[in-house]
Amino acid sequence: QLSCLVKVVTLHGIPKDLDSYPKDLLLFLSPSDYAATGSCREYFANIGKANLDVLQRESSQRKELLLEALACLKIPGMQVNEEDAEILGGLVCDLGGEYIRNSGGTLLKRLSQCESFLPDQEEAIRRVISSGNTTFGPPATWSAFTFNELSGLIPVLDHSVLQKIPK
Repeated sequence: QLSCLVKVVTLHGIPKDLDSYPKDLLLFLSPSDYAATGSCREYFANIGKANLDVLQRESSQRKELLLEALACLKIPGMQVNEEDAEILGGLVCDLGGEYIRNSGGTLLKRLSQCESFLPDQEEAIRRVISSGNTTFGPPATWSAFTFNELSGLIPVLDHSVLQKIPK
């Protein structure tokens, strides 16, 4: 339905008030389509707020969105900073394990909001958390607040990490 709606909305060109349309609609436009009304950073900031689950997790369209976002943001060396993570929004859930490892704890809070993870992502999350080199510190120092902040990552944590968290 969204894909059909995009065709209707863009029938006579890209509307100037594109930002007033639902964010999910933007998933079916390309950054070049959006360029007429704003920058690629704005486009991906809006995409990051969209319901990415409208597109299948491993779909070519969703993979292409992530690649275009990384290119737009000029993310160097597979490391995402806080500002870029904010723009990526839900697309953070599609970053591979290498990005998660290289970004350290920067992505943990955002990743805790993801529905599911691939094995490579799970391993990277465990490694980052186990290192203790995050703003949350090592699991042995976590409070109930920290645990709540990262509650979406609990299913990823293995016994070696969970046993370190204070009761």
